[in-house]
Amino acid sequence: MRFLHTSDWHLGRSFHRAGLLDAQAAFLDHLVRTVRERDVDAVLVAGDVYDRAVPPLAAVELFDRALHRLAEAAVPTVMISGNHDSARRLGVGAGLIGRAGIHLRTDPAECATPVVLPDAHGDVAFYGLPYLEPSLVRDEFRVDKPQHETVLAAAMDRVRADLASRPEGTRSVVLAHAFVTGGAPSDSERDITVGGVASVPAAVFDGVDYVALGHLHGAQRLTDRLRYSGSPLAYSFSEAGRRKSMWLVDLGPGGEIAAERLDCPVPRPLARLRGLLEELLEDPDLAVHEEAWVEATLTDAVRPKEPMARLLARFPHTLSLLFEPDRPPEETAASYARRLRGRSDQQIAEDFVAHVRAGAGPDDGERAVLRGAIEDVRVDDAAREVAR
Repeated sequence: MRFLHTSDWHLGRSFHRAGLLDAQAAFLDHLVRTVRERDVDAVLVAGDVYDRAVPPLAAVELFDRALHRLAEAAVPTVMISGNHDSARRLGVGAGLIGRAGIHLRTDPAECATPVVLPDAHGDVAFYGLPYLEPSLVRDEFRVDKPQHETVLAAAMDRVRADLASRPEGTRSVVLAHAFVTGGAPSDSERDITVGGVASVPAAVFDGVDYVALGHLHGAQRLTDRLRYSGSPLAYSFSEAGRRKSMWLVDLGPGGEIAAERLDCPVPRPLARLRGLLEELLEDPDLAVHEEAWVEATLTDAVRPKEPMARLLARFPHTLSLLFEPDRPPEETAASYARRLRGRSDQQIAEDFVAHVRAGAGPDDGERAVLRGAIEDVRVDDAAREVAR
């Protein structure tokens, strides 16, 4: 069985102020072409089809065209909802769409109901685990502690129980949208921390032949059987220099895995430049970045006059301008955005408490109050999406 593992399309997303719809359409053209040219038996999309719960119409139309083209190619597609998607919206018409070979898995209660596809060596069961917001699915999975690890472990117990009831030799693939311990994040993923814990151990997924992961935007191999495809496009400058790709996976008759990384089209390279403004404008070695999307960090001690306009004259696709003046250590102050980068909501809240109390951070009880408030907001937001 040969399948194409993708995830995190984020249709409708922009890159700073640059629209990406054309680049996303080019990726989907590439995906369909790859399906045809490489004799792919199934396409897997491990969540975050859209960038937000209520996507723009142009993104919905792009998704619709992609589904029609995959159905016309007669290649089954299995996709799950991610934390950016509205599971109920994405799952509308799933039963009808499934008749065309497009299998949407957005209901947590159906995580142990696989899409079964045969090949010359028997059946392959594809189990779709949509993003599981712990507080919203705790009753479905009957867990005492609503945490990512507990709900995913309960879902995988159901998967393994169903797999055990199938004919001997049935191979298995799980699609999941989660932060697995050992994965490397970037600046472009939304924080899913619950109870102070965002990640789940890889052992949660033991017992299946392959796990197609989504959520982290960098392609990575945690084990031969546990991989992130990453997003097909870069969605933050932290991804500069990273290959954007998909995994082409061959699943052998005994569950053997052979995976090949296929590059995705790059609409425009990314460049992160740093230095004095005059140096960036005059350095001949930077000519290679003149057509790139640029993030420029200026180190001038005094903010130069009209820096963006001057940068745009040489680098017309500059999208981000940061200031980090080279000053004596006692005068150094990172920008607000820079200080928040890579920090969870919990850490930001605790830092704020320490800031307003002259360095005295929260005690254990106050941390618990902050954590509870953050989780309540996340759950309320998710509940409102479910109710719409």
